[in-house]
Amino acid sequence: MTNVLQNLLKLQALDFDEPSTKGSEARKAELRAIIPAPILGHYDRLVVRGKKGVAVVRNQVCTGCHMRLPIGTINTLMQASDLQLCDTCGRYLYLPDAAESQFLENVEAAKPTPKPRKKKAVAHAAV
Repeated sequence: MTNVLQNLLKLQALDFDEPSTKGSEARKAELRAIIPAPILGHYDRLVVRGKKGVAVVRNQVCTGCHMRLPIGTINTLMQASDLQLCDTCGRYLYLPDAAESQFLENVEAAKPTPKPRKKKAVAHAAV
């Protein structure tokens, strides 16, 4: 099942991240031929609504809808025995391996943090 999920991730990258070219259209058609029809149909229903079809799971949370996932779903994802859908948003769930998740955490940590806002001093008039 991981091959199907990898192909979905590649298709999602072509659909959302990269600009369309002749080569990418051919690659999309090739990936669509490989992915089983029911899975592709569910993915396409999400894409038509402007949503990504696959969401990464970080810290037991779906990054698509930011809802915490049941431990049974996480366990099934860890075993890589079956595809899992998020119960809340309906996206296919993807649990990255340890090295990839460490990289994603480092990318998040490298983002600049917003500066704290200064509190304005308010002078209250004594009446």
